[in-house]
Amino acid sequence: MRKQVKLSTQARFDTKLTRIQKEFFEYAASIGGFRTLTDFVITSAEEKAKKIIDQHEAFLISEKDKEIFFNALMHPKGPNKKLVAAAKRYNNSLSNK
Repeated sequence: MRKQVKLSTQARFDTKLTRIQKEFFEYAASIGGFRTLTDFVITSAEEKAKKIIDQHEAFLISEKDKEIFFNALMHPKGPNKKLVAAAKRYNNSLSNK
C-alpha cells in the first residue's frame, strides 16, 4: 500500500554540513560516479527512504498475517463441502486397497 507522491514543482532542501562531512560525501560521490554532490545525496536519500518504507510495509503485512493466522487458529471454521468430499474420496481409496 505504497503512497505515490507526485510533485508538480521542485522544492528546495537546504542543510548544513561540517567541512569533514562535505568532503566525505564529495569523495564518495566522485568515486561512485555521480555528476554532483546533489545527485549523490538525493540518490542516497531515496535509496534509504525506500528501504525504510519497504521494511515498514513488510512489518505491517507480517502483523496482518499474524492476526489472520491467530484468528484462524482461535476461531476455526469447519471444513467446507469440497474438503469433506475429498476426505471421503481419500478414505474410500484406502478401504479399496
